[in-house]
Amino acid sequence: MKRVAIIMGSDSDLPIVNQAIETLSQFGVPTEVKIMSAHRTPDDVSAFSKSARENDFGVIIAAAGKAAHLAGVIAAYTTLPVIGIPIKSSTMDGLDALLSTVQMPGGIPVATVAIDGAKNAALLAIEMLAIEDADLAEKLAEHRINQSEEVRKKNESINN
Repeated sequence: MKRVAIIMGSDSDLPIVNQAIETLSQFGVPTEVKIMSAHRTPDDVSAFSKSARENDFGVIIAAAGKAAHLAGVIAAYTTLPVIGIPIKSSTMDGLDALLSTVQMPGGIPVATVAIDGAKNAALLAIEMLAIEDADLAEKLAEHRINQSEEVRKKNESINN
């Protein structure tokens, strides 16, 4: 199975990123987590991104706040799918990060989830890997069924 890289711009992003780490772990997806900055360690970001495919990664998740250029810089150096998680910051409640992540120029796509949407980033990565992995696709289908059952149980409990 291909691995998922999770890159965050700062260790302050870890409380949000943990949701992605936990979700990927629940599905048995091997994950590697790193702290790299598009602005403070651009050479590290470039080197990692350029070698990610040959190092057996299948998807890269990038979490960053404020200017949030990390996902875009990674996408510039790889043809692997990149999923951006805009992180809520103190200045604009994450709107700055959302716009920085989602407004990529034509030709360099970044899939973008909601502000602080780490769980959905992990699920999207799992969906991408499940295209070629039948066991993972089955786990994902079971997860969807379980979600439906949870909602039905909550509906029953509220009406009893």
